[in-house]
Amino acid sequence: MASIKDLKKKYREFSMLISAISLMGWDQRTYMPESGADHRSEAFGFVYSDLFRRATSDETGQLLSDLSEPGVYSSLSAVEQSMVDNAMRQYKRFKAIPPGLMHRFAVLSSKCEKIWETARKRDDFSMFKPHFQELLLMVKEMAKHYGYEENPYDALIEGYEPGMTASKLRKIIEPLRDFLVPLVEDLLMRSKSKNQLPSKGHYPRNLQQKLFLKVLDVLGFDFTRGRIDETAHPFTTTIGPGDIRISTKYPENDFTMGFFGTIHECGHAMYEMGFDENLVYTPVHNPASLGIHESQSLMFENHIGRSLPFLTYFYPKIQETFSPRLSEVSLRDFYKAVNTVSRSLIRIDADEVTYNLHIIIRFELENAMVNNMLEVDDLPAAWNEKYKQYLGVEPPNYADGVLQDVHWSSGMVGYFPTYMLGTLYSAQLFAKAKHELNGLEQGLMDGDTGPLVRWLRERVHKPGATHKPEKLIELVTGEKPDPKYFMDYVKHKYSEIYR
Repeated sequence: MASIKDLKKKYREFSMLISAISLMGWDQRTYMPESGADHRSEAFGFVYSDLFRRATSDETGQLLSDLSEPGVYSSLSAVEQSMVDNAMRQYKRFKAIPPGLMHRFAVLSSKCEKIWETARKRDDFSMFKPHFQELLLMVKEMAKHYGYEENPYDALIEGYEPGMTASKLRKIIEPLRDFLVPLVEDLLMRSKSKNQLPSKGHYPRNLQQKLFLKVLDVLGFDFTRGRIDETAHPFTTTIGPGDIRISTKYPENDFTMGFFGTIHECGHAMYEMGFDENLVYTPVHNPASLGIHESQSLMFENHIGRSLPFLTYFYPKIQETFSPRLSEVSLRDFYKAVNTVSRSLIRIDADEVTYNLHIIIRFELENAMVNNMLEVDDLPAAWNEKYKQYLGVEPPNYADGVLQDVHWSSGMVGYFPTYMLGTLYSAQLFAKAKHELNGLEQGLMDGDTGPLVRWLRERVHKPGATHKPEKLIELVTGEKPDPKYFMDYVKHKYSEIYR
């Protein structure tokens, strides 16, 4: 008779292949020579196809079917039932896609990402367009195979945020957009001059490296289980238990981009490091969703890193690192400078207030493309129009416009809304942490992030994927996900900054 031990054994095999795929992806984005792209794509496709074959085998299907039998299922613990539920959901999604389509998708998405890198450097959308058109056709075909009730977009976002749909997103987006657009206008009117750091000179790369290692140490990053490398588009990836890797960049004209980006990726890594070790090589030794994942990176970046309490402690270390360039810049002025609201073109450089408008634009464009209401040929113009409408700016080129993100080149349509959901989840979770942890902000002023990290580990990290995101938020905060916490947070913080 099938047992949970059989499932764990099966998932250990899957985990080894996923580890190989993750390592190839990390190397491709960091150290792989440009000429290795074609072979890496084929290798990636081969290993991914092997994982796909094993994950959709009749043996795997029968095992999950046996474990789902009422008599067997009811004998399992709640965590074991979550293992079965997650494994079955993943199996059905894998099984829905024909093997040939999955192989072609894996190969093309890997190739397309390298083409995107070159196309962005050259500011050449025409170079990227035909490959993305082919990839988008595959994504649409996969949505049909996955199945959906109302919108093919629902089938895609389900892979990143279980339980989320386009209609649910609209119910979140509409009040959020109606709140943000006038708030941005109001804050910009109140801003007499843009808060800026000294722009002359540069912030040496080697000094940034030392500073970033220092802030990672303060935040609790475990260097025996992780490492940091340089890349053009920062990311975090897990190779396996005890091997979580983050990446950053060191722009010498503005160290704050890399500094807060590093803190952001640290939040991702801390989440992965916090999964219950007893659940390793199981279907729940994973994030609850990418929205929950993003909530942790945004909590570290914004609620900790950009907060006045934490900067009260850490800013003197920044001044010491870049002395004498910042010696005349007060803590208050630095705090304002790194929390300035502006009409930005680039998503990853956007402030907290405007960030979700960037995500809303991407969701609306994705949804239109998936539903055949927007052709790839018309994508740049539609992109520019949305930016004028919501942010009052228009990209001067493709590199700072439609080519700025890596996601579409990897076929990750449906991913972007998780960033917005992460901002909402992080605000709600941090509000609960402040309520339960007396002296949290005083601790941050002393550089002590331990209480918050331990709270997150126990409440959010350790459960992994044993709960769907909506349920996890409700269990931790006592309420269903509610955007009011984010609205209250940014309104209070930025009203104070802008008086």
